[in-house]
Amino acid sequence: MDQTPLILVTNDDGIQAGGMEALISVARRFGNVVAISSREPMSGMSHAITIKVPLRVKLISEEPGLKRFITNGTPVDGVKLVFNSLSNRKPDLLLAGINHGSNSSSSVLYSGTMAAAMEGAINHIPSIGFSLLDFDPAADFSASARIAEEVIQYVMERPLPDGVCLNVNIPALPSPEIRGIRICNQANGYWKEEFEKRTDPNGAEYFWLTGFFHNREPENGGEGTDEWALKNGFVSIVPINTDLTAYDVMEKMKSLEYSQTGPND
Repeated sequence: MDQTPLILVTNDDGIQAGGMEALISVARRFGNVVAISSREPMSGMSHAITIKVPLRVKLISEEPGLKRFITNGTPVDGVKLVFNSLSNRKPDLLLAGINHGSNSSSSVLYSGTMAAAMEGAINHIPSIGFSLLDFDPAADFSASARIAEEVIQYVMERPLPDGVCLNVNIPALPSPEIRGIRICNQANGYWKEEFEKRTDPNGAEYFWLTGFFHNREPENGGEGTDEWALKNGFVSIVPINTDLTAYDVMEKMKSLEYSQTGPND
């Protein structure tokens, strides 16, 4: 049996995205690659899955050490397809990205890229999501590829705890200007949505989502958070736990507990 590591690469920016190509190139240095993505961008899909229409998938290219699939599904759909139908064994590593744009702070909750990584962690697969703070379709991924190689090498040598994945965000800087890597906590911030009312050519009203990010950290930007690291030229790495339980709140809510005596007790 082939002992070469099998690496799943996916994203939420579509099969043609430059960030995915960069990540595939890095992943091939560590093992055989199966890549899957959608024909069109799926940004903001979070952990959505397809349940109301059939899932379609097609093998679009194959060469030694690399298979590429395209699907009409979401990023998480793609991961599930590989786990259950498109590979004769589960991957040894899942890589998502390299995303166009930040997935720091609360953006992790909306990200299709990070949802794919979390789906891997739920299924006991070491998983990493990579994002570059550059929305330009022609963004330069050379510095991101170098960072990705460093982080992948680390995870290959030091397996992540079960149920944990990494959220890696990379500032849009030339490689010599990136100051290093910081292990961070997620900044306390949120997106303040605003909806612009517009009118289409037929006179019908519609709304367009806009808004801005509000950082609730202290004035110094919350040193130690991912937002602080990125603003100061560092790569941020936040370990993400798929267990969302707020354990510190459980004990405080014990007074709400009670048991009822039923007729058979």
